[in-house]
Amino acid sequence: MKRRWLTGIEAAYDGVLLLHFYQSESGPTHKGLLAIDGATGNMLWSNFNYSFDHLSLSGPVLYDAQLQPRKLFLADIKTGATTRIYEPTVIKELNSSIQVPEIKGVEFFSQKFLPVHPFGNMIHYLEYNNFRIVSLHALKGGELTQSLYIIDGVNKVYEDLLNAGIQKMQPEAFIMHKNYLIYIKNKSELKVLTL
Repeated sequence: MKRRWLTGIEAAYDGVLLLHFYQSESGPTHKGLLAIDGATGNMLWSNFNYSFDHLSLSGPVLYDAQLQPRKLFLADIKTGATTRIYEPTVIKELNSSIQVPEIKGVEFFSQKFLPVHPFGNMIHYLEYNNFRIVSLHALKGGELTQSLYIIDGVNKVYEDLLNAGIQKMQPEAFIMHKNYLIYIKNKSELKVLTL
C-alpha cells in the first residue's frame, strides 16, 4: 500500500474488509481497491483500476475506472477475480446494516460537548442507541490531528487519536456495522468496538 493515508473503507463482506484509494490527493474520487482478510489482517489482493459501486448478496459490484462507458461486474471478494457481468435482475441487492456518519457543521453539535474546536468547523457524526459518535480534525500544537469521541448523554465515554501530523483532512473516519464501531487508526490499525 504505497499511500496508506489515502485510503477509506468501502465494505466488509464474507470476512474481508474492502478499502479504496483515491484518484488523487486533492479530490474525493475513489479509484483502486485493496482487500484485507478480516481474521489475519493480511492483504488478499489489490487492483488500482477497479472502483467499488455497491455490495450485493453475491459480493462486491465493481467497475474498471479506465473503461467508458462504465460496465459493472460481480467480483470474488477473496481474489478480486471477476465472476460475471452485473445483472440487477439476477443478482440480488444486499440490505446493508452498515451506517456511515453524516458530515455536520459545528453549529449542529453544542461546543460544550466537544473537547476541542473542530478544524474547518465540520464533524463526522452518527447517533447509535444513546451514543453520539463524533470524528473531528483539530489543531494541537500547530499540528493537524483527527480524533474519535463517543459521548453518552453529556459524558465523553471514549476517545481515540486516529491520526496525528496529517497534512490534510481525512475523510470517512468510521462506520457502524450492526453494533460494531469500525475505524482505522494510524493508517494501519483496524479497530472494532462493541457498542
